[in-house]
Amino acid sequence: MPLPIPPSRPARRSRATAPLLAAALLLLPGIAAAQSLSFALKSAPSTSDPLFHNRVVNNSLAANIFDRLVHQDERQQLVPGLATAWRAIGDNAWEFTLRPGVRFQDGSPFGAEDVAATLARIPRVPNSPSAFTISTRAIRQVEIVDAHTIRLHTEGPAPLLPNDLAIVNIISRQALAASTADFNNAAPATIGTGPFRLIRFTPNEGVVLQRFDGHWGEAPAWRDVRFRFIANDAARVAALLAGDVDAIENVPTEELARLSGNPAFRVSSAVSNRILFLALDHARAESPQVTDAAGRPLPANPLRDLRVRQAISKAIDRQGIAERIFLGEAEPAGGLIAEGFGGASPELRPEPFDPEAARALLRQAGYPEGFTLVLHGSHDQYPNAGRVLQAIGAMLTRVGIRARVELLPAAIFNARSAAPHHDYGVMLLGWGAGTGEVSSPLRALLASVDPARGLGSANRGRYANPALDALLQQALRSLDGGAREGLLRQASALAVRDLGVVPLYYQRNAWATRAPLRYAARADEYSLARSVRPAAD
Repeated sequence: MPLPIPPSRPARRSRATAPLLAAALLLLPGIAAAQSLSFALKSAPSTSDPLFHNRVVNNSLAANIFDRLVHQDERQQLVPGLATAWRAIGDNAWEFTLRPGVRFQDGSPFGAEDVAATLARIPRVPNSPSAFTISTRAIRQVEIVDAHTIRLHTEGPAPLLPNDLAIVNIISRQALAASTADFNNAAPATIGTGPFRLIRFTPNEGVVLQRFDGHWGEAPAWRDVRFRFIANDAARVAALLAGDVDAIENVPTEELARLSGNPAFRVSSAVSNRILFLALDHARAESPQVTDAAGRPLPANPLRDLRVRQAISKAIDRQGIAERIFLGEAEPAGGLIAEGFGGASPELRPEPFDPEAARALLRQAGYPEGFTLVLHGSHDQYPNAGRVLQAIGAMLTRVGIRARVELLPAAIFNARSAAPHHDYGVMLLGWGAGTGEVSSPLRALLASVDPARGLGSANRGRYANPALDALLQQALRSLDGGAREGLLRQASALAVRDLGVVPLYYQRNAWATRAPLRYAARADEYSLARSVRPAAD
């Protein structure tokens, strides 16, 4: 039966309010009539191709340039995007009614053929580190009913398809036909229907955008936008304090109180959809960089022993990490997604810190003297990641697992850890649930790797559990919302009990702006230029 769809947003800011907004902008020091916004980001997108790498920082940039069929608000509730309505047709199809009168940034009209071309490209993207097939795996056939109606036929029921498509950016079919297999970060090929068009993408340096006045939605306040990539936390804050930028993301926890107490700035924050976790090598009989005390290879991979995984989990003081490293701006994790998101399991509580139990488990597993391993991660992708890994390394060492930490730039670490035969045994990783519900981490992180079905796309430890796979498949085909949520909770509990990954904490997302600007904090971590508004607006 048709699903209830929230009412559409207003098509455009009314002309009557435009002079008021312009007047408000003129009052802003340094911004004034230029209507320009400078926004400092912590991490650099790896590409401007919106379908190459399913990664939050890439998706965030793309959301400034592209639209999706289904959009999400700040709390990831579904709202109309390029589709004004959607409904289930029987058990095996969804029909989307497309918004009329929409044009791409090159002037070409948007229609059903653009949606079909975008969906056809996703499985053909070469060398994707984390593919978008996780969002389209259920689609068996794309039927163009007419220019503004498209029907997606699925292999069995796919009740979460609208949620899945909320992270798929729709590209102009003409741009796809004219471009190479990847976009090569070329502005002429990066054509969307979003509120800004790409002017320049300079890897590891910055992005320049310009307002697309033909956008169908509410007009952004800014004519010109520059995203700067400033990985260093202190340098990013310094740029805001000096007036070099108007807004920053990933406000360091130690700066939150200072900026919040200064009337020259505004801070906003929200609980994230992201979980930080340890991914462990489940697949190999001998795990790289896991050795005995003398550095000799172990005859068996200890990480495949549940007792060892339990010891690792019990050795970690999650509350201490949240309080001492994040100053309370993180939440210890027991499940795969924070409370308040779809499918979160309130019964999954954080593992209690119990170093004595950890030592006992290691003895039971046959490692009374412990062993040695390397903890790998990136130093410039997640807030405080380096400090977290160093703290975990010290905690593991205290129970007999001698841990050494190796930190790499995110671009290098992500590429290496995504390789099928990487040499990492234990990794600090994060996953943001782009759909806003728990099937996202289950499908990406814990489902057995199956590229053809878009499963296990970020399963770096190659965890595999047939019982979990069966529960997940049953849930993903259930049209009964209550039954589906129950099955997803069962799958989550199984994954956590088996420690397919070791949950650590949920992030809080924080932004700061120069007053009187404000930013509408988001659960999905997106930094959107259109969400920076004058306070008077």
